[in-house]
Amino acid sequence: MFDVTRCWKPLLVPGSVVLILFGLGTGVMQSQESSPSAPHIEALPAEPQAVQVNPSSRGIELQQAGSGAITGTVLDTNREVLQGARVALTRHSDSAMRSVESGANGQFVFTGLPPDVYSVSVTAAGMRGFQSAQISLRAGENYIAAPVTLAVSGGVTSVTVNGNKEEVSKQQEQIAVQQRIGGVIPNFYSTYDWNAPPMLAKQKYQLSLRSIFDPVAMVSVAGLAGAEQYKNVFPSYGSGIEGYGKRYGAAFATHASGILLGRAVFPSIFHQDPRYFYKGKGTIRSRALYAISATVVARGDDGRWKPNYSRVLGNFSAAALSNLYYPPSERGAHLILLNGLGGTGADAVANLIREFLLKRITSHVPVGANGEP
Repeated sequence: MFDVTRCWKPLLVPGSVVLILFGLGTGVMQSQESSPSAPHIEALPAEPQAVQVNPSSRGIELQQAGSGAITGTVLDTNREVLQGARVALTRHSDSAMRSVESGANGQFVFTGLPPDVYSVSVTAAGMRGFQSAQISLRAGENYIAAPVTLAVSGGVTSVTVNGNKEEVSKQQEQIAVQQRIGGVIPNFYSTYDWNAPPMLAKQKYQLSLRSIFDPVAMVSVAGLAGAEQYKNVFPSYGSGIEGYGKRYGAAFATHASGILLGRAVFPSIFHQDPRYFYKGKGTIRSRALYAISATVVARGDDGRWKPNYSRVLGNFSAAALSNLYYPPSERGAHLILLNGLGGTGADAVANLIREFLLKRITSHVPVGANGEP
């Protein structure tokens, strides 16, 4: 016969334990519900909390938001990237300087820059150095500098401009028109940056017109006409106001045609730079020879040196045009030869003065522009 007690007796002890635990749990829950010290709390949505802003940190954030950057690439003459070149950035307002080395891809980066005027210089062992023109950095601007090409020391240093050539050309024109001897007399056609980028034809013409009609130039022409009047040069012009007017007209025509042809028309045709590149290095003899030779040798827009067709043809073309307005008795081949050679000789003298005297008394020479590296 089946014994039921034999089946449920083994379950008696575990079942009792379960019942006891269940009863204790129920008692605890009831005590919590009835206790006044444990009020029921409903979940509430999270409220937005006020954020405390540190004024100084906010100023830093605003400064960083308005800061800019200057980047570029350093290459060698084989157009290969140059790693490890020392790149220095100078801020013109306070002469502060930062420097980095070009990376494995030849690039350099300066970040966190406030709006100001900067210049970049690049040096590398065994290479000729480079000095950029002024860089006007606006707030938040990321300026990409033109690739810098460094040649082995003793070679030619060139700058390849792949960016906005018109902007670079305008910058060169602005640098030129600010240069004045003693802040008054134009020194437009001297550049103290050996690696200055070339100017486009438009800027060559604009600079020549500024030079022709500059008030100081007009006064100089008036003085020349007065000297010719005093010495009775070109007697056929006569004397008095009429004679002076003719002499002034002839002197101004020679002045204008010489600059327009020699500094704009022919430089644009032959792609030559109309400026004198200040050397500033070497012995007095070497610098003097360089200055004189610059009358017949010019730098092309491609950075190569070549015969100075622009100035020589400009001088003799202006001399040929003078046959149209000088007195008939003074016209002829001798007038062309005299004025052409006179203009070329005057260029040689002017270059010597540029090389040895003018830099120290010229205003607004770019910082760090010291001629040949």
